[in-house]
Amino acid sequence: MLEGLLDPRRWALTFENMGPFCEGFGVTLKVVAAGLALALLLGTLLGVFSTTRSRILRGISRVYVEFYQNTPLPVQVLFMYMAGPQFLQVVTGAAQPVRIAPFALGALGVGLYHAAYVAEVIRTGIEAVPRGQMEAAQSQGFSRLQTYAYIVLPQTFKIILPPLCNQALNLVKNTSVLALVAGGDLMYRSDNFVSLYGFLQGYIVCCLMYFIICFPIAMLGQWLERRSKARPRAKVIPGVTDVAGSSSEGAAQPATAGKEA
Repeated sequence: MLEGLLDPRRWALTFENMGPFCEGFGVTLKVVAAGLALALLLGTLLGVFSTTRSRILRGISRVYVEFYQNTPLPVQVLFMYMAGPQFLQVVTGAAQPVRIAPFALGALGVGLYHAAYVAEVIRTGIEAVPRGQMEAAQSQGFSRLQTYAYIVLPQTFKIILPPLCNQALNLVKNTSVLALVAGGDLMYRSDNFVSLYGFLQGYIVCCLMYFIICFPIAMLGQWLERRSKARPRAKVIPGVTDVAGSSSEGAAQPATAGKEA
């Protein structure tokens, strides 16, 4: 096995067939971008729903989160792959089942799945903002929607950026589920190469390409986590901070001199 992995002829053949890998890499990037946008939009909406006073909205959010968090992603994607065309046929009134493009299937699959986790992250971030800020904003004439948009959510996103990066990281890796439905993604191309030639180099190349996507996101998450734990620095205002600092130093000097005397 080890000799096969180090065989230069196999690696040469692998590099000669990098075209399909690059195509799958591009498909994976597109699915990641679309799925992440869907997850953020829907997850933010559901996260806000879970903190409102409406029992109906809280119930909708809770049912969605519990369903998607407690069912496997491959089962969800396969169900959409099999039942989706028939559902669209009924809705559109077409004569035959309406085929769903693999790209749309992948973006919907990972987007809807991770929206449940993003909703929980948003909910915990909103609950971390002091409740008095909501009441203070409404006392100043802000509507509830304006309070969320201008006061609560900007502070929430500053708190939850590190866990959101973790969700983006998981979303990238979960796009490999498209290989189950011949989605043309990176994992699907790697499976085809290994099935055709029997060389495990295809999986190694696949891992390296996923690493190229995931490693910068992981580093961004760690940097944001360190930044969130750092103490905020006082702002230096020209003409104000310097005067205050010099006056405080001047006030401290006579006291020190008095003690020495």
